[in-house]
Amino acid sequence: MVAQQQGRESDQAQDAQRRRAGIAAFLAGLFATLAVFAFFPGLPHVIDWGAILVSLTVGALAQWGCRTWMKRTATKKPGRM
Repeated sequence: MVAQQQGRESDQAQDAQRRRAGIAAFLAGLFATLAVFAFFPGLPHVIDWGAILVSLTVGALAQWGCRTWMKRTATKKPGRM
């Protein structure tokens, strides 16, 4: 019974860590893409709706990639021990 409770707490902690990492990855992708559109030489230095939509898409892809990577590494860890 105690092992099951510790397993649930561990799963909740991993879920919380994945959620925080996903949020951080989304924000990093969003701000990095906006920074490219705002400061990269040769581009018009205007943030329009297209740049915002592309930034949101890149942020979502970064979040998806981070979650996939974390899930894959979490499943590999018990197999190595």
